[in-house]
Amino acid sequence: MGLSSAILIGQYLPRPSLLHRLDPRTKILAATWLLVVLFFVPSFPGQGLFALGLLGLFVVGQIPLGYAWRGLRPIVLLVVLTVFLNIFFAGGGADGGRELFRLGPLVATTKGLLMGLFVGVRLVLLVAATSLLTLTTSPVEFTDGLERLLRPLRRIGVPAHELAMMMTIALRFIPTLLDETEKIMKAQMARGADFGRGNVLQRARAFIPVLVPLLVSAFRRSEELALAMEARCYHGGEGRTRMKELRWRPADAAAAIVVAAASLALLRVR
Repeated sequence: MGLSSAILIGQYLPRPSLLHRLDPRTKILAATWLLVVLFFVPSFPGQGLFALGLLGLFVVGQIPLGYAWRGLRPIVLLVVLTVFLNIFFAGGGADGGRELFRLGPLVATTKGLLMGLFVGVRLVLLVAATSLLTLTTSPVEFTDGLERLLRPLRRIGVPAHELAMMMTIALRFIPTLLDETEKIMKAQMARGADFGRGNVLQRARAFIPVLVPLLVSAFRRSEELALAMEARCYHGGEGRTRMKELRWRPADAAAAIVVAAASLALLRVR
């Protein structure tokens, strides 16, 4: 499995599902609102309900659960690091809880462990919810929906179309750059490079030779994209028409009501 197939954010998986047919504005607003609500969920039961709801959305969106799980693997190291740091640094003070063990001057406490697990679960849910948005929304729909949402800001000089286009291109470039990284690493490993030897610092230093060709490749791809857009007479969003106009449907209103009700339920769980 390549690096690009291991990261879900930025990828689109076409399916004939209800989530795919929703207006992109509905999905963008709902995802943004749920991510904000997640930061205010006060307990593990609340996070559990959020995870169950997210699992149901993956099923409704016809996204294979195994595929979604593989997409969460790359953040395991980040989650473990987050939990580890919180164990030692989030449990200080008089109410730090019972001491679990010591690592030199660092003291691990029960409060730190619970806080680390809570933050780790939140991080996994954040990535999963963001991935669901991009998996069920095509790049064209995402750009159109984001532009419509940002359109009121044009009155104060915000270039809504250009900003939406840049964000969409950035998301779509994530799998491309991961593919390029994998090719560069395999080429260097064929020449004797070893990315798995030594401690963490030595492994990180071994990735430095990958960055230079990766940056060169990124600039080359961006230049090719700019030339392709100019060849198709792209000059920004002014005066552009769309093949499919966005329309608010009853299903979008029902989805908004469900998201609002779920948010209230999540915030009330203690």
